[in-house]
Amino acid sequence: MKNRCFWVNNDELYIDYHDNEWGTPVYDDATLFEFLVLETFQAGLSWITILKKRENFRKAFDNFDYKKIANYSDVKYDALLQDAGIIRNKLKVRSTITNAQLFMEVQKEYGSFSKFIWSYVGGKPIINKFNKREEVPATTELSNKISKDLKKLGFKFVGSTVMYAYMQAVGMVNDHTTDCFKYLT
Repeated sequence: MKNRCFWVNNDELYIDYHDNEWGTPVYDDATLFEFLVLETFQAGLSWITILKKRENFRKAFDNFDYKKIANYSDVKYDALLQDAGIIRNKLKVRSTITNAQLFMEVQKEYGSFSKFIWSYVGGKPIINKFNKREEVPATTELSNKISKDLKKLGFKFVGSTVMYAYMQAVGMVNDHTTDCFKYLT
């Protein structure tokens, strides 16, 4: 049996996510946007709740196509609020539309969102050496800075805790614990 990070339970969805996605560097804008949406909806909820609804989110939000989402009408917004397959939080749904618009503004200015977000870590992951749960932070000075910068640009639901979880998810930081089989793979 493989040794995994402390947060992974025996749920196949969690295991697959941990083994194949979490902490793996993501550089393409489409996937970076998908995780931005998922992490903002996760705020205040458990990650497994979001993972279980991920395919519903994918369907509801046009495969996380930020170009389509940026142009959602009030009719589409209202339809999303009726979709029991997703988290029907008015502010989070509205922020997804706003964040899609701002995501494209960042792309215009930097060439890609990837160039922008990865510039915070010099284009490569920060490799942490955490041995146990208590060592893994919920926020860092860097997540504070990214959060502050995104908020200045107008992004919503991008607090420091959300941004640190985002950094972990897209591999900007490698927080697999040292006893995990994924550490340094």
